[in-house]
Amino acid sequence: MADVLTPSRTLLLVAGGWTVLGLAASHAEALLPLWQGAGLAALAVACVDAWISRKAPLLRVERELAGVWPVGTWNKVTLKLHNEGARHVALDLYDDYPATWAMEGLSHSSQIAPGAYAAVSYSLCADQRGPASFGPAHLRVRSPLRLWQRVHRIGAPSTIKVFPDFSKLLGHTLSATDRRAPAAGAIRKRRRGEGTDFRQLREYRDGDSMRSIDWKATARRQKPITREYQEERDQQVVFLLDTGRRMLARDDTTTHFDHALNAVLTLGFLAQKQGDAVGLMTFGGETRWVAPLKGRNGLDRLLGAVYDVQPSEMAPDYLQAATDLLNRLSKRAFVVIITNLRDEDDTALRSACELMSSKHLVICASLREKVMDGARSKAVDTFPGALRYSATVHYLQQRREAIRRLGIRAERLIDITPDQLSTALVNRYLDIKESGQL
Repeated sequence: MADVLTPSRTLLLVAGGWTVLGLAASHAEALLPLWQGAGLAALAVACVDAWISRKAPLLRVERELAGVWPVGTWNKVTLKLHNEGARHVALDLYDDYPATWAMEGLSHSSQIAPGAYAAVSYSLCADQRGPASFGPAHLRVRSPLRLWQRVHRIGAPSTIKVFPDFSKLLGHTLSATDRRAPAAGAIRKRRRGEGTDFRQLREYRDGDSMRSIDWKATARRQKPITREYQEERDQQVVFLLDTGRRMLARDDTTTHFDHALNAVLTLGFLAQKQGDAVGLMTFGGETRWVAPLKGRNGLDRLLGAVYDVQPSEMAPDYLQAATDLLNRLSKRAFVVIITNLRDEDDTALRSACELMSSKHLVICASLREKVMDGARSKAVDTFPGALRYSATVHYLQQRREAIRRLGIRAERLIDITPDQLSTALVNRYLDIKESGQL
């Protein structure tokens, strides 16, 4: 596809010079034939140059880029321009990348000999998750005599997937487990003999708990025998993730939903490392269901299913979500509800939690706007500031009252700012694993 033929800077300079010559000829008739001849010559050359450049050049464009990108990181894109024609081609290149992404390295000018190619690299930074499309590249090709230029769209479209930056999520997981790990970055696992899942019998060793002694085996063998346990590794962690309108709220540049999704993937990574199956269901907008699955395959499937989920303008229906989840889950699971609670939600959310708690271990994480904490702690020295402070305190009081009316035990409820959610969920999960509540 070609755009309209436009004059180049060279042709505009020629036209400017011819105009100046015309002004001079208006005062000196001897210059009139020269002005006319120059105009005819320039017109003829320009017409010939335009005729030669009417067709798209024999160029082939190949775009090289990764099919999966982490959001918020810089990645390289390479365009290879192959000149398959019989003449040199001079052009300016600009790629058709997603318009909202940050870019460095374009536009680019090249001259490509017949049969040769030029490789052009530039960098992009994706600003949001989800699928992203690249269109054919824009090539502004100059005519052989450099009097005209025409824009051509050449090359095949490309589609990539933009995922959350998992390297950062892994860092969040490791930092969240620091309080339980003897060394930074170590994921704590229960030592043998401390869990609730029977492993084997062995001879008593110094330091073993008296509660772990198997007295029947001790009587049979006439020496102390200890039961050895290990951490349970056949449990399910299922997230019930709100995609409703309140998750559109932002703290700085990140939505509450993106914070919640990062927390889901962080805890999902840790849970699959601990041998548990990980699943998810979204509600409040589009409903997606990812059945619990163990191992790295389970985490990969979870990531692939939610990387493009975005919050909607719909209101969440907690009771319907709880009913749908119960119909899908047959085995007892650790269910994590992530939402943004309001005072009008207390009855519906309480009913949903009670319904699911009849079969599953349920905790609820409600995201509190970080700006509210900042407004409450800010010094009040003006009347507008006093109004803002009183409104903030009133809102937070209503929120605390709504949480109180839920009637959920303190260890089953997390009311926290989005940036602290990952750490809080990981710690609560490890507490539950250690207690053997599942």
